[in-house]
This record gives sequence, structure tokens and C-alpha cells, in this order.
Amino acid sequence: MLQLFKLTLSLLPWIPVFLCRVTTDEEFVVLEGGSLTIPCHYDPQYASYVKYWCQGRTREFCSTLARTDDHRMVDPAEQKVSMFDDPVQQLFTVTMNGLKEEDSGWYMCGVEIGSMWKADATTFTNIKVIHGMSVVNSRMSGEEGSSVTVECLYSERYRESEKKWCRSGDWRSCRSTGSAGSYEDSSVTIRDDRSGAFTVTFKRLQIIDTAWYWCSAGQQKIAVHVLVTQPPTIMSPVAPELLTNESVANLPPSKAISSGSTDIFSGYLLVTISSLTIAVVFTILALYSFGMWKKKERNSSPSEAERMKAKFSGFSGGSASVIFLHNDAQDV
Repeated sequence: MLQLFKLTLSLLPWIPVFLCRVTTDEEFVVLEGGSLTIPCHYDPQYASYVKYWCQGRTREFCSTLARTDDHRMVDPAEQKVSMFDDPVQQLFTVTMNGLKEEDSGWYMCGVEIGSMWKADATTFTNIKVIHGMSVVNSRMSGEEGSSVTVECLYSERYRESEKKWCRSGDWRSCRSTGSAGSYEDSSVTIRDDRSGAFTVTFKRLQIIDTAWYWCSAGQQKIAVHVLVTQPPTIMSPVAPELLTNESVANLPPSKAISSGSTDIFSGYLLVTISSLTIAVVFTILALYSFGMWKKKERNSSPSEAERMKAKFSGFSGGSASVIFLHNDAQDV
């Protein structure tokens, strides 16, 4: 019974650990010479508690590197390790500067409970400090004719090394900073700030520039893929009378859907209205022409009375002679 009681007392302090009252990422990887910020989240009830950061795998053998109640730090930016607690966000952050490979190992975010019956609320993370290279974005894309900028990171030991930008599989394409720390031509600009990063600006992109490339520092290199896309085409308006089934089928899906319903209906409506308008105009012109023709005909043709008057106008006065076709009639 006594042993069970002792076992219960020994397990009681570690209950908060299993409840995960402090959390952070399981692993961080950083280049040698760089800086790293670790976020440690805690439960609201720990807002006023002291937080600490230590190196080690267990609390008993953990070397404290920083505490929130340690006010001896004058300028946190110059410290190897600094902390900042934000009770509103329920978060404290730890920043480590100038990391070396020997700084790799297990670290712990901790909240000091200060009770013999409860263990501190803690969580562990593994930090790996490596030498070599990395890249901010390993896949870049840009439109034809535009530019993209790749940011390549390197560890401290490659600060003075030559930096290169090469197309994968073509060593003749390499562009190097040389001792000047920079390079520029019509298609590529390389700038090395000698502080752990250099940038490559790929200018005037063409479709054939789509490929894998290498950022290189010394003997280290890392791959970057550049994808060049065509600028979006601006489609000219389609005349309603030309919007046939074939043209709709060749449109993009979004265009085809809208054109297949509203646009085609509007096109047919406009065509119908146009046809009716043309027919009315032609009818009016035809009627007008026919009327003008009849009027001209009436003005140019003599009336029946006028024709009769002209026919018998020879009998209106004077003498008249009658010619007979038979001699007997002539004698009479």
C-alpha cells in the first residue's frame, strides 16, 4: 500500500505534461551562422507565470539559457539567446543567434509552476544546425517577359565562397559572382550580401527558360525549378452573328457556358431585330419608289379626254376633206 502511494505521488507531478499545456514544433532546422526563433504556446492560466528556455532532454539535466524574470539583458539583439513573453497571445518566443553546429540538440520550453505537488509545464524540441545551403522557395514561376528573384541561403563557412547560378545539365550556362560578389548581364543579376544569402534575378523570361537550376556556394548547391508561363490572352468580343456552335465549342469552359446561354440568345435576338429592321426599311423604300414611279407616269401620259380632243381637233373649224377608198363613193 505504501509503495502504491509513493508511485501515485511520483506520477502526480507529471500529469500536466501529458495534458500538453505547453506546445511547440517537434523539430527546427537552421543553417550554421543563422538565427532561429522558436514559438512556445501555453494555456491561459499560465499568463503570469515565469517562462524559461533550457538545453537538455530532461528537466533535471536541463541547462537554463534564458528566463522571463531575468532582467540583466540590456540589448536582446546582441544576446546569444533572448526571450519575449506575450500574455495576450499566450505565447513566448525564444530567439537564438549565431548558431553553430555544436548548438544542435534538444531544448525545452518551460513554465515554472513552483509547487512540490506539480511539475513544471514543459515541452521539448530538437534543433539541428547544419552547414550547406537552402533556398527560400524551391519553385518559382513567372510570366514570359517578366522577372523572378530567387533567394539562396548559405551557412557561415561559405561567406567568402564563390556563388553561382547554373542551368541543370549545362555547366556552360553557369554565371558566377567571382571575387566581386556580384554578376550582371542582360538576363541574370546575382547579388551576394556576404551575410548568409545571395539573390538571383532572372530577367526577360522566355518559355524555353523553364528548367531546373542550381544555386551554388563553394561545393554546396541546391536545386530550384523555374516555370515560365504565357501571359493571359485578352479575348476580343465576338460578334453575335459570328457566334456559332463551332465558335462556342472552341471557347474556354467559362466562356462557353455563358456564351452558350445568354450570349447566344442575345445574338439571335439582335440578328432577328436587325433582319426585321432591314426588311421594314426595304419595304418603305420599295413603296416610296413605286409611288414616285406612278406619279411620274401620270404626269407624262395624256388623259383619255386629251387624246380624243387631239384626235378630232381637225374638225373644230375650217374646211375638211374626206377621202373615199372606192370610186363610186367618190362620185357621189
